Amino acid sequence: MFGQRPLEVLLAQPRGFCAGVVRAIEIVERALDKYGAPVYVRHEIVHNKYVVESLKAKGAVFVEELSEVPPHAVTVFSAHGVAKSIEDDAKRRGLPVLDATCPLVTKVHNQGKRYMARGRTVILIGHAGHPEVVGTMGQVPGPVYLVQNLADIAALPIPNDTPAAYITQTTLSVDDTRDIIAALEQRFSDIQGPETRDICYATQNRQSAVRDLSKRVDVILVVGAANSSNSNRLREIGTEVGVASYLIADGSELNPEWLKDARAVGVTAGASAPEVLVDDVIEALRRIGPVTVSVLPGREENIEFRLPAELTELSAV
Repeated sequence: MFGQRPLEVLLAQPRGFCAGVVRAIEIVERALDKYGAPVYVRHEIVHNKYVVESLKAKGAVFVEELSEVPPHAVTVFSAHGVAKSIEDDAKRRGLPVLDATCPLVTKVHNQGKRYMARGRTVILIGHAGHPEVVGTMGQVPGPVYLVQNLADIAALPIPNDTPAAYITQTTLSVDDTRDIIAALEQRFSDIQGPETRDICYATQNRQSAVRDLSKRVDVILVVGAANSSNSNRLREIGTEVGVASYLIADGSELNPEWLKDARAVGVTAGASAPEVLVDDVIEALRRIGPVTVSVLPGREENIEFRLPAELTELSAV
């Protein structure tokens, strides 16, 4: 299939799990260890079916609404964060809650609250309906205007001299938001926003790694879930720079036709996709023909986020 020589498989670096995802999964696993099954998780802990099914097998129960959680049951909020009304509802019902919201998402919540407290109109750059966006809009105590593209900015019902501020969904990178931020700064005479270094490091690093990968390969395979915002964006970036790019959940979704004329294929994974699924894709490639596998040099990530205090005592076990 691959011709006279093996197909060259290049792995992006970094790829896969970020620190926020590692922390969220660990919170569910440690809660199961400490309190026993079932532990209820509101919304998918991260957007990956393999991860969700693995946790279900250990005793986690995933629900979309807090009303589905029985009285006094241990409840985990997903990495995407929740609205203040959900927190209040859990408190009212006396549910013991473990908050797995990514600390970088919490940082965005706090930025929005600070801007609002200073009398600024808050504008959120993000995707409508995404759980993180829903949570962020529900955390800031006042109206938040969502913009997804340049047309949304033009349609904002806010005078141009309004003191404004913008915050961004964490699964967007500096590159994703650059044009929208520039348009906001052009429209509003008094607007503030977080420094670009506040953008999620994992999103930016994975997108930069895909851009590096695209210079070396004929096809890009992105391992991730169809409902994962950051995984979809990785595939889009490959396509935008002219490389045939496909989003696949695991090796079973690999289509040999994609590789017909390829000499080198790049593999990366979204921030919620475990490395075991990358291994599965490599095995699927091996079943088609001989491959050589190497990892591109890239940025090392050594960030770790602390677990909630009530679970840290298990660390020593």
